[in-house]
Amino acid sequence: MLLVILVAVGGLTWWCTGWLAHRDARFRLLDLPNERSLHQTPTPRTGGLAIMGGVLVGLVALAVGGAWPTGQGPTGLYGWPTSVWIVGLTSSLAVVSFWDDRRGLPIVVRFGVHLAAAVMLTVGAQLTVSRVDMPHIGTFELGWLSLIVSIAFLVWMTNLYNFMDGMDGFAAGMTLLGGGFLASLAWRAEHRLILVLSLLLAVAALGFLAHNFPPAKIFMGDVGSVPTGFLIGALILLGCRDGLFTVWVPLMLFSPFIVDATATLIRRAAHGEQVWIAHRTHYYQRLVLLGWGHRKTVLVEYGLMVLCGVLAWAYQTADDSVRPFILGSWGLLMLSAMWAVHLAERSVGQLRTEN
Repeated sequence: MLLVILVAVGGLTWWCTGWLAHRDARFRLLDLPNERSLHQTPTPRTGGLAIMGGVLVGLVALAVGGAWPTGQGPTGLYGWPTSVWIVGLTSSLAVVSFWDDRRGLPIVVRFGVHLAAAVMLTVGAQLTVSRVDMPHIGTFELGWLSLIVSIAFLVWMTNLYNFMDGMDGFAAGMTLLGGGFLASLAWRAEHRLILVLSLLLAVAALGFLAHNFPPAKIFMGDVGSVPTGFLIGALILLGCRDGLFTVWVPLMLFSPFIVDATATLIRRAAHGEQVWIAHRTHYYQRLVLLGWGHRKTVLVEYGLMVLCGVLAWAYQTADDSVRPFILGSWGLLMLSAMWAVHLAERSVGQLRTEN
């Protein structure tokens, strides 16, 4: 039954995305290019409606068929309460974000809504990261900091997905690959809720990606990026709470987004820039501006995502004697990727100076 629903969700999302991309679509909203954009022509930005709609339709089909994802996780029961908190708050963020796409909301209001959703989920569903495992060193219990760290992480995942949704096929590809790896980890641990939500999100992203791959006919918009980031963050917290993986596994898995967004934020803050203002200085944006274009850049990013996924899977299945080497390899990979962008910029700059 699940396989049939997944195929149906993928097909439905693909069809709905195509309809939303049509010029006569009822909910058509255009993303007009400006000095901070990477696209050159007005493009619809309501594709997230198809993604969120596909996930919700899949969940309804499971509920009607009596196959709602419930069960016994490694550290306790999960089911309707946890599901309702996650799905309900994700849907609420989609509604608010769609309104933001249509009318525009002040940053204080947007951030306040994201913060409120994070607080409600971590407190209501008790989704917190309580410890950080360090191979060969030990386990650090976060204690009272666990709630603050979990809220901050969830808010950051919600917003960084929005920050990183600036290139054709990028956010959808991260969702497809990241969701697929999360689902494989959940399948291995027999955690049905994470398995189902990850698979539904991944196939919905695939249906959308068929229209979003460069050159994109439609964008995800805030209605897609914000709730997608929140949902992925919620699944990560749930997996950490229920013992599916240590915190390093999802950090590796989604590091192409997390490292780029975090490093860029820190760099801009250090330079005294207004970090809440839109810009074109993320590493992926810098590659596009160097002349790589959307397609070449996103294909390279896909390769980086796969490598990070393999490292995350290896870390999950390895023993403590090997894990430090995997962490080191991951850190070296991220540093090398950032340094490669810097070298490419310097090389292009030298060529322009010589010419």
